[in-house]
Amino acid sequence: MDRKIVKIGLLGIGKMGQNHLRNLNLLKNVEVSFIYDVNKDLLEKSAKEFDVYALKNESELESALIGSDGVIIVTPTFTHFDYIQKVSDHIKNIFVEKPLTDTLDSTQIIVDAARDKNLCIQVGFIERYNPAITALRELLKNSPRIFSIDFVRTNKMSNRITDVDVVMDLMIHDIDLSLLFNGEACEVQAHGVVINGMIEYARAIITHKNGAFSTITASRITEKRIRQITATCEDMYIDCNLLSKEVLVNKQTIEQHMHNISISSRSESIEVRPQEALLLELLDFSNMCRANAKDSHTHNIRNEIAPNEIDGQNAMKIANQIQNLIYNKH
Repeated sequence: MDRKIVKIGLLGIGKMGQNHLRNLNLLKNVEVSFIYDVNKDLLEKSAKEFDVYALKNESELESALIGSDGVIIVTPTFTHFDYIQKVSDHIKNIFVEKPLTDTLDSTQIIVDAARDKNLCIQVGFIERYNPAITALRELLKNSPRIFSIDFVRTNKMSNRITDVDVVMDLMIHDIDLSLLFNGEACEVQAHGVVINGMIEYARAIITHKNGAFSTITASRITEKRIRQITATCEDMYIDCNLLSKEVLVNKQTIEQHMHNISISSRSESIEVRPQEALLLELLDFSNMCRANAKDSHTHNIRNEIAPNEIDGQNAMKIANQIQNLIYNKH
């Protein structure tokens, strides 16, 4: 593959945007073509620190996009829709941090626009790139049957996140993973705790069409930070810690002793290679930009693991159901 320099613009340089900027600078054959943020002091500081061009105002965006191969949107969730609309007339390759937009209706508009304009949209479900998830997915694919998968994700409320509840902030990652592992849902049940008009604790049970269940718990009340997945399968039980990147497998073994049968459990640890999930995520996006460059003869090439706008919409539909179920009980 031609290793031409890929030029990528970055909209939003808050805490997550800074992480994107840092990782983009680690990628070979990738150039940050511009950065922009409404916070002018932060914009100027970041431009100097990373030696990149900062747009003076939003009116420069159109001309900056013409000279770019892709754009990354890491702005507050409520601005995603407007920014996607603004950039989609000028650029094909768009990365948007999760969730895709802040409402189901606006998400549908973006999905329709992606189809009509032949866009390549990647949604920032970063957990798909967690090396522990890669190991877990391989184990699940090789199991004869998955009975249930339990997800727990807790975090203390962040001062920087005030526009979305715990469902859109934390739970949506595990909703995406549940659909990735078990496919389409056919039923959703949910309970939660609403504080000051915002869901801060949510618990949902998703029944999938393949017969498996996903139980998802997300909390911003809990002080302890947890990222845990456990899977009960026909042939094994899997314990996966996304923070420590540990995957433990307990398999049943049947041993024959004369005329008696004894069942014992065999435990093994799966080796997980340490990798930076955001770096892998951005590598996928830069490769997509390269493959779908304006002068390329290829069209809409992407890694199959990279979540697109349909994945974003599917997760949004479930998240919206969970929110409605919880709010209707309060």
